[in-house]
Amino acid sequence: MNRKKAEQVSVFPEHIGKQPLASRLRPKNLDEVVGQQHLIGSGKPLRVAVESKRLLSFILWGPPGVGKTTIARIYAEAVEATLYELSAVSAGKDDIRKILLQAENDLQPTILFLDEIHRFNKSQQDFLLPWVESGKLTLIGATTENPSFEVIPALLSRCRVFVLQSLTPDEMGLVIERTQLVQDAEAKKWLTTLTSGDARQLIGLIDSAHALYGEVTQKTVEQAGQVRLRYDKTGEEHYNTISAFIKSMRASNADAALYYLARMIEAGEDPVFIARRMVVFASEDVGLAQPTALVVANAVFEAVRSIGYPEASINLAHGVAYLASCKKDRRAYDGLRRAQQVVKETGNLPVPFKLRNAPTGLMKELGYGDGYEMYTEGEMLPDELKGKHFLDAE
Repeated sequence: MNRKKAEQVSVFPEHIGKQPLASRLRPKNLDEVVGQQHLIGSGKPLRVAVESKRLLSFILWGPPGVGKTTIARIYAEAVEATLYELSAVSAGKDDIRKILLQAENDLQPTILFLDEIHRFNKSQQDFLLPWVESGKLTLIGATTENPSFEVIPALLSRCRVFVLQSLTPDEMGLVIERTQLVQDAEAKKWLTTLTSGDARQLIGLIDSAHALYGEVTQKTVEQAGQVRLRYDKTGEEHYNTISAFIKSMRASNADAALYYLARMIEAGEDPVFIARRMVVFASEDVGLAQPTALVVANAVFEAVRSIGYPEASINLAHGVAYLASCKKDRRAYDGLRRAQQVVKETGNLPVPFKLRNAPTGLMKELGYGDGYEMYTEGEMLPDELKGKHFLDAE
């Protein structure tokens, strides 16, 4: 494979010792890759593609540090292609044009590895389409975001999507063993928990701690670098977590709701966003079962806005525990949605005359307001909807 990129790692022997630990440990073949056995195990799709040297465009979708770049390089090596590596954060159409010009005189197949492909806008993705479709360019995209939302359908239909998973604790343990730098059992356990299946982050922390302090312990890792939970406030992890949070409160599972709340707080989620969702939940899910839930949720919202972190987390926890413990009644919410659907289907049906306002004499002569009685139990809906129920629909 002929790999070309803007900043290529030196392979000269005198520089080997200066390479980052992650570079020195990077697998050279699929047998050395830790994890992703559902894709690279015997008979699995990427293993078959590598062993058969079959050219195909594909997208590797998964969290950070699980082997996307490594797998792309191993694949390109296996199919004897010239590999160009670009990051969609900084690359554009001109960079791709240069690659295509060079590819015209190349006897080897041309593969473009486009990291963070979700950062390419629609126009840039459209530009790739004819070259991928013609086979002049084989595309390997890497993304941490759901390609269903971030990659245009025409390009997505021409690529296989392979979903990579976070490494398990046992797999992270294998990575730690390969570094040969962590001897303390407690440090191994702590590192595995801290890095949440991200091998690149794991190796980086070990490398930094060892380089700065000469040993890798929980203390030296803490001193070497601050680590936060993986959480993208505009990405899928954000929506997955808030979804789990709401559904846990809906199920009256306060323990799970507090857990997902803690994850959002530790990841730095905007407390106002969390409180706003709680206000909605109070009416949507608790509703008529406990009308004061809306009062509590609003109080939490105002408290969070005026206090802020870190104390606002206490207000959030108070509100979450209360809302999760409340009985639930979605009749008001469901009734509104039923009524909205009927309005869409029937339009502006005439309001019954007895319910119409009659501010003028002419309107009274026309029958506006005739037959209206205060506190009546009679029909109030338009004639076409008589007998229709929304709040307690059968």
